[in-house]
Amino acid sequence: MSVAFTREEDLEAAAAHLPDRPISPHRNLVTPEGLKALETGLAEARAAYAAAQVAGDVQADRTAMAKATRDLRYFTARVRTAEPVTAEAPAGVVAFGRRVTFERDDGRRQTYRIVGEDEADPARGTISYVSPLAAALLGRAVGDLVPFGDGDLEILAADEPA
Repeated sequence: MSVAFTREEDLEAAAAHLPDRPISPHRNLVTPEGLKALETGLAEARAAYAAAQVAGDVQADRTAMAKATRDLRYFTARVRTAEPVTAEAPAGVVAFGRRVTFERDDGRRQTYRIVGEDEADPARGTISYVSPLAAALLGRAVGDLVPFGDGDLEILAADEPA
């Protein structure tokens, strides 16, 4: 048997066993922007699925079909279970969807918006509401000292995103 046939069969086998994207056991809380992003992801997954079907012989590109099917399952589940939330807390209180600015004991100031799990990207200034940091901050108010890690965080601001 040729090595080419063996490699092709290995790729098809890997595509057939592409693992599902993990779905969190937590409530699927989302901001309005997060819901739009999930809906966009679902539309893109549907388009990728349709493209994989139309691309010709499905057997020739099982990887594209497997990825499209996996993403379609994921985004369908995430849109179906999404619970849109808007901040409904008094001004100055840390809540889902709000931006919080705090200062660490070492003087570093950080600002994050607390969002749903699919929206979270700390490098872009968003953290998941189920993260330890968000859990410590939720419900606290401006001026509060919050024990976190080896020190305290002082909440400087909690406001709606710009």
